[in-house]
Amino acid sequence: MATVTKTWKLFIGGAFPRTESGRTIKAVAGGTVHHLCKASRKDLRDAVEAARAAQTKWASSTAYLRGQILYRLAEMLEARRSEFVEAIRATSRVTPRKAKAEVEASIEHVVSFAGWTDKIAIVLGSQNPVAGPFYTFTGIEATGVVGVLAPDESPLLGALALACPALAAGNAVVLAASERHPIPALVLSEALATSDVPGGVCNILTGEHAELVPAMATHRDIDAIVAAARGKHAAALKAGAAENMKRVTIVDPASDFTEPRWRSPVAFRGVTEAKTIWMPSMA
Repeated sequence: MATVTKTWKLFIGGAFPRTESGRTIKAVAGGTVHHLCKASRKDLRDAVEAARAAQTKWASSTAYLRGQILYRLAEMLEARRSEFVEAIRATSRVTPRKAKAEVEASIEHVVSFAGWTDKIAIVLGSQNPVAGPFYTFTGIEATGVVGVLAPDESPLLGALALACPALAAGNAVVLAASERHPIPALVLSEALATSDVPGGVCNILTGEHAELVPAMATHRDIDAIVAAARGKHAAALKAGAAENMKRVTIVDPASDFTEPRWRSPVAFRGVTEAKTIWMPSMA
């Protein structure tokens, strides 16, 4: 029986296009050679355009609806549990127990942020005390389009830990998958495609971070970046963003993403904006 080797594609705008550059990457997983698209700067621009087109409607949808959609994504991850475990085992050479633990933590993470959607405004917003005949309220809004750089150490959980706060808050995401272990993120793209997440809200690229990071940092239509990076990639993100004033959050790629802080209000710090409204008191 002939074996059909899967050719993985990018995930942009809810579709699976091939890279415009025609380049591929070979990744060995479980003794099988996989062909992946090597995303270019043009692919990144296409993903940002798709994210921008989808973000306004996603942000204006009710918090309840976003929560239901993210919960549906968790259901899709649950349905593909064994596929995710195999993808992590095959690419990162971890033990079956560790791969299973990462998948379980990933599902719990999505469920957690599905529950956060209608609590962000309450927990992070406030009514502010002022000296004068005014009421002041601080509301929380999405930043816009958020670039996410996934770590190599925990390719699925790390990607979701950085992307879920942005999605829950109403942002659209352009996710650069783990460079060394990209296949778990590609399985995630198939889960996204069969969930209720609108096309363009979460886009996934595979390729070399050395090529994608500078383009992400300098792209003027990316409003914020959350990156698991160190060394030259962290420096490139900070230097590129300094010119266009986007917010950049750098996290340690070796972080333990099962820690409670990754599901706490701190996770929204780099992907939300606070807007304060002053209203005169009629009393």
